[in-house]
Amino acid sequence: MAATTKGFVLYLLSCFSIGILSVLFINNNDYDMMNRSSNLLRSPVLSHTDQVWPELELNWRLVMATVIGFLGSACGTVGGVGGGGIFVPMLTLIVGFDTKSAAAISKCMIMGASASSVWYNLRVPHPTKEVPIIDYDLALLFQPTLMLGITVGVALSVVFPYWLITVLIIILFIGTSSRSFYRAIEMWKEETLLKNELTKPQGTVNSRGELLIDTEYEPLIPREEKSELQILCFNLRWKRLLLLVTVWVLFTVIQIIKNDEVPCSTLYWVLFCLQFPVSVMVFGYEAIKLYKDHKKRMSTGNTETICEASIQWNPLNIVFCALCGILGGTVGGLLGSGGGFILGPLLLEIGVIPQVASATATFVMTFSSSLSVVEFYLLNRFPIPYALYLMGVSILAGFWGQYFVRKLIAILKRASLIVFILSGVIFASALTMGVIGIEKSIRMIQNHEFMGFLDFCSSQ
Repeated sequence: MAATTKGFVLYLLSCFSIGILSVLFINNNDYDMMNRSSNLLRSPVLSHTDQVWPELELNWRLVMATVIGFLGSACGTVGGVGGGGIFVPMLTLIVGFDTKSAAAISKCMIMGASASSVWYNLRVPHPTKEVPIIDYDLALLFQPTLMLGITVGVALSVVFPYWLITVLIIILFIGTSSRSFYRAIEMWKEETLLKNELTKPQGTVNSRGELLIDTEYEPLIPREEKSELQILCFNLRWKRLLLLVTVWVLFTVIQIIKNDEVPCSTLYWVLFCLQFPVSVMVFGYEAIKLYKDHKKRMSTGNTETICEASIQWNPLNIVFCALCGILGGTVGGLLGSGGGFILGPLLLEIGVIPQVASATATFVMTFSSSLSVVEFYLLNRFPIPYALYLMGVSILAGFWGQYFVRKLIAILKRASLIVFILSGVIFASALTMGVIGIEKSIRMIQNHEFMGFLDFCSSQ
C-alpha cells in the first residue's frame, strides 16, 4: 500500500474519531435533554417520518429533476459512484419529497443507471487484455462487505445525530474527491508523456545502414475482431455471477423477514447478526483464493497480477479492502447512495485502470442498490409512478453516458477523464449534502434540539 494511501486512511480515521468523541462529549453535557428528543421525533414540524409525495405532473420541478437526474446519472455511472449525493438534495429541495422518500427514490435511480451501465459494459471489450472488463474477483471481494456495510449504515442513521452525519459526509467526500483529483492529474501527466513519446519520429536503420523515419508495419498476429455477442458471452462469468446473485438473494430474504419483526426483538437481532457470517464466508472464500494465488505466483517468480488490482494480496491489504468495503456500504446506508463513493476511488487506489474500475463499481452497485429498492418497496417508501419515471431517465442516462465518455476516451486517448468525472461528482455531492446538512444543523441548534446519540429501539 502506498504511503499516500496510508496517509489518506489515517486522515479519515482521525477525523471520524474526533467526530464520534465530540458526540460523546455532547451526550455527557446534554443527557438531560434525551427525553425531549423523543418528543421532537414525533413532532409534525421536525419529523422526517411523515411522507411527502408530490404528484407526477409536468412542471418546472419535473423538468429540473429530469435534467439534473440525467446529468447526475450519466456522470455518476461513468465515475462509478452512482450519484446519490446529488439525487437526494435534488429530490428534497426541488421536487419536494421528504428525506426518507428521497433516499428511497435515489436508490431506484442508482439501480436503473447502474443496470444500464452494466449492460453497456458487458458489450465492451477490455481495453488492454483478453479478460472480461468486469473484474469478478474484486466484485466478489467487495460485494458482501458493501452490503453488510449498508445494513450497518442504515442502523447508524437511526442513532447518529444529523449534524454528525453531515460532518462525516463532508470529511469523507472532500477527502475522496481531493485524492481522486490528485490521481487524475497524475494519470493525465502520464498520458501526456506517453502521447509525446508516440508522436516522436521513430527512426530505424535498415540492412544497408540507411535511416528510415516513421516506418509503418503490420503486426504479425492482428487482434481478432469480435462481435458484440461474442464480447457479451466472453464478459459473462456464469459461476461467479451465480455466486453474487446467491449472496444478493440471501441478504434480500434476511432484510425482508427482519423488516416484519418488532425492532430490537430477539428474532430481529438474530436476523441482523445473521448477515455477518454470510458476508464473512463469501469474503473469506475470495480473500483466501486471492492470497493463495498471489503466494503461488510469487513462489514461482511470476510477477503478473492475479486480478486488475496491482497491490500484493497479503493479509494487511485484504483487511484494508474489507474495512473499505464496509465503510463504503456504511456511507451508502447513511446517505442513501450505492456505496460507490468509496468503492470507485478505492479501486483506482489499488491500481485498477479507470475503465475497469468504473465497470466493476457499477456492477457491484447494481446488487447493493437493488437490495435497498426491494426493501423500500416492501416498506412502501416511494411512489411507484415517480420512481419508475426517474428510474427510466437514469437508465437512459447510464447507457448514453457510458457511450459518449467511452467514445471521447477513444478519441482523446485519455482514460483519466473517468477519474476527473468521478472527482467532480463526489465534490458536487459534498457541496450539496454539506450545504443542506449545515443549514439543517444550524436550525436544530436554534431550536435547542438534542444533538447527541439517539436510542436505536425507540427511534425506529
